[in-house]
Amino acid sequence: MNLKEHIAPIPDFPKPGILFYDISPLLAHPAAWRATVERMAERIERHKPQVLAGIESRGFLVAAPLALHMGLGFVMLRKKGKLPGKTVPYTYDLEYGQDTIEIQEGAVEPGQSVVLLDDLLATGGTMKAAGDLLRGVGADLKGAACIIELTFLKGRDKLDFPIDTLIAYDS
Repeated sequence: MNLKEHIAPIPDFPKPGILFYDISPLLAHPAAWRATVERMAERIERHKPQVLAGIESRGFLVAAPLALHMGLGFVMLRKKGKLPGKTVPYTYDLEYGQDTIEIQEGAVEPGQSVVLLDDLLATGGTMKAAGDLLRGVGADLKGAACIIELTFLKGRDKLDFPIDTLIAYDS
């Protein structure tokens, strides 16, 4: 199955000049979504993760069903102020300003093997920050995976951990 057939390119979203790759049709097509989950599992099983971590918000759509499929736990990395209880924050630089992501304190045990998931790898800034946060709480970050990679943005060059992707767009 060609998964690219289930990705909708949306021009000028969220602002003019941006081409957004919408995974909504993929999620709505049961056979394509099942194939996506199975292919992601095949890519990351070599890492032998104990838990999967998803980046807010579309990363949750990837990580949660994948964790269920693989019989693993799932933890959320969210924007500041979105998780209850005690959290561990990580602030990182954006092109224009800063952002903060958090994980609940104790969500990952020190030394626990983790694979990080999101729907798309673009510039790599959020993925790198999420990896740094996980390592900061003691996780053994084995790698990451995304459905889509925008290779022309060279996001993987910022990462010091392996990343697998299912679909690549070169422009």
